[in-house]
Amino acid sequence: MRTAEGLSSAEAAQLLKQAGPNQLPTEKPVSQWRKLWGEMTHFFALMLWCAAALAFIADMPQLAVAIIVVVIVNGVFAHIQQERAQHAAAKLRGLLPADVLARRDGKVRKVHASELVVGDVVLLSAGDRVPADVVLLTAQACAVDESMLTGESDPVPKTAGDQAWGGTFLVNGYGEAAVAATGAKTRLAGIAALTSAAVPPPTPLSLELRRIVRVTAGMALGIAAVFFLASLLVGFQWRDSFLFSIGVAVALVPEGLLPTVTLSLAMGAQRMASRNGLVRNLEAVETLGSTTFICTDKTGTLTQNRMNAVEVFTADGAIHVAGDGYAPEAHIEGRGVEKAAQAALAARTASQGRAELHDGQWRAQGDPMEAAMDVLARRLTGTVSGPVPSRRFPFDPARRRESAIVGQDLFCKGAPETVLPVCESVPGPVRDQLDVMANRGLRVIAVARRRLGGAPGTWQSAAAAELETGMELLGLIGLQDPPRPDVGDVIRTARQAGLRVAMITGDHPATAAAIARQIGLTGTPEYVLEGAALPEDDQVLGALLDRDGVVVSRVSPEQKLRVARALQSRGHVVAMTGDGVNDGPALREADIGVAMGLSGTDVAREAADLVLLDDHFGTIVAAIEQGRATYANIHRFLTYHLTDNVAELTPFVIWALSGGHFPLALGVLQILALDIGTDLLPALALGAEPPGRRVLTRPPERRHLMDRRLIIRVFCILGPVEAAVEMAVFSAVLAGGGWTRVRDPQVPLLMAASGAAFTAVVLGQLANAFACRSATVPPWKLGWGTNRLLVWAVLAEAAILGACLYLPSLAALLGQSPPPPEGLLLALLAAPAVLLADWIHKSVRGRLRRTKDQSL
Repeated sequence: MRTAEGLSSAEAAQLLKQAGPNQLPTEKPVSQWRKLWGEMTHFFALMLWCAAALAFIADMPQLAVAIIVVVIVNGVFAHIQQERAQHAAAKLRGLLPADVLARRDGKVRKVHASELVVGDVVLLSAGDRVPADVVLLTAQACAVDESMLTGESDPVPKTAGDQAWGGTFLVNGYGEAAVAATGAKTRLAGIAALTSAAVPPPTPLSLELRRIVRVTAGMALGIAAVFFLASLLVGFQWRDSFLFSIGVAVALVPEGLLPTVTLSLAMGAQRMASRNGLVRNLEAVETLGSTTFICTDKTGTLTQNRMNAVEVFTADGAIHVAGDGYAPEAHIEGRGVEKAAQAALAARTASQGRAELHDGQWRAQGDPMEAAMDVLARRLTGTVSGPVPSRRFPFDPARRRESAIVGQDLFCKGAPETVLPVCESVPGPVRDQLDVMANRGLRVIAVARRRLGGAPGTWQSAAAAELETGMELLGLIGLQDPPRPDVGDVIRTARQAGLRVAMITGDHPATAAAIARQIGLTGTPEYVLEGAALPEDDQVLGALLDRDGVVVSRVSPEQKLRVARALQSRGHVVAMTGDGVNDGPALREADIGVAMGLSGTDVAREAADLVLLDDHFGTIVAAIEQGRATYANIHRFLTYHLTDNVAELTPFVIWALSGGHFPLALGVLQILALDIGTDLLPALALGAEPPGRRVLTRPPERRHLMDRRLIIRVFCILGPVEAAVEMAVFSAVLAGGGWTRVRDPQVPLLMAASGAAFTAVVLGQLANAFACRSATVPPWKLGWGTNRLLVWAVLAEAAILGACLYLPSLAALLGQSPPPPEGLLLALLAAPAVLLADWIHKSVRGRLRRTKDQSL
């Protein structure tokens, strides 16, 4: 049923009931229980499950239950974070348009894509996703991107009668099409199973985390095995030896690493969303923090995207138009209003955008530049609309112009360098005025006309290139798109952060350079390049572009893609912005593709990693700031957790070195209580630390999560200090209780000493949580209110400590009791000791860094 009239609502409803919604078949959703089970069967979890089973076999049910609690707590938390991330992705999909224009009941209506049925007639234009398998009824310069099906990047030209597949994108032209297949019967449905089974390649962050997980797990198992053998050699029973080895393994395994990283990424994405940056996948948050080069559009990103036609130059002279926004009222002065009006009408005829009144305000409908042409015609002629063209030649990036036929007249508008060459004559003053207008930062559009003559049959089927010749130049129209008022400050902030910024635009070089000067992007000398003049050698191109403030004008989509590749070959992490259909390849190729949420097309948003909900350049810099903060938060968590591991492992090391003669300061259940009771909440709070004040005052850096600086801080400074206080307190309580005999301290005394050691570790970690907030600044110089979650987490940690000491049943389960007053006082020294060591370390590092800087 393929008719140009479409269907009635009743027919469509009946067919929809029979065929079902126009949606791809979806796999049966995985149950929440299966997802949760997956979180409890990863590498770490399997290792702990095995340990729990062995504990049961060794007749240690309390240890087994405690290990199972570790697995369940971590699994539930990770599951919650993954579900939150999926809900965020679903929210993004909801923001993307899902409506299509279809003919129903003889009228053009908005219809949800899922409600389309076979026989519906849909209207498509450049940038639209084809909503189902369709047959084109009419096609004006149509080209479809079928790369998602064929792998070929070049758009495929389409004419009336051709098939277009659901899920592809119309990258050029417009037309009407009849729906031929929907839902499960589309070609896309045939490959949906393969698509859903495809696994994206791992990101650098995920590879780094896997490395840390495997190295840490290997160390834990290897050291545990050594302790198991050592304990057997000194005469322990195998069950006791197994208890010791399990304690060592638990002390070294960072059980909360993966969920804490997930939380940190999720918090980063949430904060970006609050600042109008919508992240399409969580790991892009970390990649943003590594960005070194931003390639940004001009219109709408650096400027306000409020096009206003302010000047018209014709053979009779120049007129100036002063109006507010898209309202039809304006003040006009100058010579040649009549010819200027002709040029304005011609420009409106060749445009499809319009200005419309909504809620008392005039707003652009469609492209802002084309809406400005409509407003100009209204201001100069007072007419609301013009004749409907019988044929259109839509804007083509290769031609850089568009045309429309009305009667026997062809009206054309486009970039002056493409329109002027096809005109019969161009007066000298026109070329001079073109440079004057462009140098003032105006975007200049040339308008021309050709009287076709002859019978319509001689030119109704002709190609655009055949008709766009021998035209009469009507005039030049200058449009103004003022820069965003704060974009200059944002560019300065980006430069302080070590970021290089380039403007990549399709505008005239003089116009682009003028805007770049106004916002402070370019320096002296100016580096303004044209796309057509870019060197063919990619290495030469990379060297030419690898500087701050470069402007590339009149750039094509292919050249934009070359720019991204050339900068990446120079070692840059590139963020590339785009809003058009043809920006898709460059957005996919860049390390971070950034699409416009207000003015961008579906193609751009689908290809991007970050969507700017306000189209503002400042949102990119804000997202980079949050990306850097997120990566720093992962370092904070690792520092905090590994410091605790040193304190947990030290009692076992001393026991082994003493040949089993010195009692263990901490038992396995106490270590588990530290890991899942006192340490987890502060670690999570550190993962939510907001960006520091100096995040954007230093250049981007890319280093391993466990770098030399972290290892020195953990294993040479914080960890040993915390462990030393722990063992000193334990020894002091034992000695104060009169213990002198080897291997035979009284049980109450040993429990009290162990409680004192446990207290020292918790209080040391309490101080360590604040110390880890910064790698350079002591905690008392940081604002207490910037991370209130950490304050609450530390208070909760203190409450858990009290419960572990003073609830008799819990204390007995852990094998400890409240320390004596002198032991408690000594344990309190752990907090100032950690803070003092941290302050000394930071001071020494700062002094060495300043000395190094002065010597350069």
